[in-house]
Amino acid sequence: MLEKTNRINYLFDFYQTLLTPKQRSYMEMYYVEDYSLGEISELLEVSRQAVYDNIRRTEKMLESYEAKLHLFSRFEKRTEIIEKLSETVKDPEAKKYVQQLQDID
Repeated sequence: MLEKTNRINYLFDFYQTLLTPKQRSYMEMYYVEDYSLGEISELLEVSRQAVYDNIRRTEKMLESYEAKLHLFSRFEKRTEIIEKLSETVKDPEAKKYVQQLQDID
């Protein structure tokens, strides 16, 4: 469950600008602020089922964006390569460039 939550949080970070304000609001409350479905439904005065449906639809949209654009998978690969580089590079000048790469992401 934690792995799914982390993945959705990353996908949300990458693709939130492609979502509607309502979708962003639901996802922020549920995944970022850790509100329960019941709490969200009370705040927004909608049914718990409506909140659940909206969140599940939005998760599917985020996965669909990732399947097409691959921003998160590329980020993971870059991070892995940069970590390996930082472990193996000894030259101070090269280490500086590796650090700059780490700072970008």
